[in-house]
Amino acid sequence: MHNDNAPCVLLAAGGTGGHLFPAYALAEELGRRGYLVDLATDMRGDRYGTGFPARKIHQIPSATLAEKTPVALAKTVWTLSRGVGAAVQLLGEIRPSVVVGFGGYPTFPPLLAAKLRGVKTALHEQNAVLGRANKMLAPRVDAIATSFETVKYLDGALREKAHFTGNPVRDVVIDCAALPYWSPGATDAIKLLVFGGSQGARYFSDAVPPALTLLPEDMRGRLHVIQQAREEDVDRVKSAYANAGIFAEVAPFFANLPEIMANSQLVIGRAGASTIAELTVIGRPSILVPLPHALDNDQLQNAARLAESGGAWCIEQNTLSPERLAEELWRLFSTPQLLLDAAHAAKSVGKPDAVLRLADLVGELTG
Repeated sequence: MHNDNAPCVLLAAGGTGGHLFPAYALAEELGRRGYLVDLATDMRGDRYGTGFPARKIHQIPSATLAEKTPVALAKTVWTLSRGVGAAVQLLGEIRPSVVVGFGGYPTFPPLLAAKLRGVKTALHEQNAVLGRANKMLAPRVDAIATSFETVKYLDGALREKAHFTGNPVRDVVIDCAALPYWSPGATDAIKLLVFGGSQGARYFSDAVPPALTLLPEDMRGRLHVIQQAREEDVDRVKSAYANAGIFAEVAPFFANLPEIMANSQLVIGRAGASTIAELTVIGRPSILVPLPHALDNDQLQNAARLAESGGAWCIEQNTLSPERLAEELWRLFSTPQLLLDAAHAAKSVGKPDAVLRLADLVGELTG
């Protein structure tokens, strides 16, 4: 039952996992603290099937500045202004104490509406680089929460508003963090998780099976691969592994990814903010291949930070041939101590209490 007299917090997040997952974690914690939580998002909505823990999900019109042509720009401005109008009306109805944005253009209308209505505001930046939307909103908000101690473009007056909280992870990730890491012995199965999210799965479908095929036969026989692949690539990836005598589960989506991660000896993935947060809280070693051509190179920055700690190996896509990946995997699987050391290093930089710090910040703004 909701207590309608409890303070309301409106979370604003775009429809990608990088924005939605930390918002989801904060919603869980604020719910435990007795707040009412609503979510404002764009039309992509809850495509992760997470059953977001909010009293209500409000869809607010939003648009991304994709093209620089006058027509595209005019359409974007028109959509965003409609979104601001809808958000101003929404804030009048639900009267939140604070609006918290998690990046991406869908956070624009609710945060600008909050500014117009005199409602307290906060931003959470998941990456080691301030994102485009957050960069524009940062001067206008009351507080900025960060996942890294230093964030590119967050300087001058903006730094005075910054609070280092870490990147919140969902309860399911915290639960998985209790599972200890064990490195594979000389004859044990080797559990390898490969996932690339919406923008990386095609690359890993092309790159990883040929690399694993180059491993010695006895090592191939010990592999247990779980790989996320796009629907249209599933059959060819399965065939490649079957032909190489490698046991593999391949699917477009795994609902229990944190649990699979916790049961893996090595993860190969992109370096999105939520991936980094989950790898470090659970404490698993990884080979990170940052998404190339990403705006601001945020994934390269994220991966480099984790690699510096000893918790991951960062390899840029343009240098990663199947031969190089096979060589790297052979080295790691042949020397399990390297994996164990990296698992401990990753866990040492994890921030399992990030959500508590972010909820405390929200509490200060409501107070």
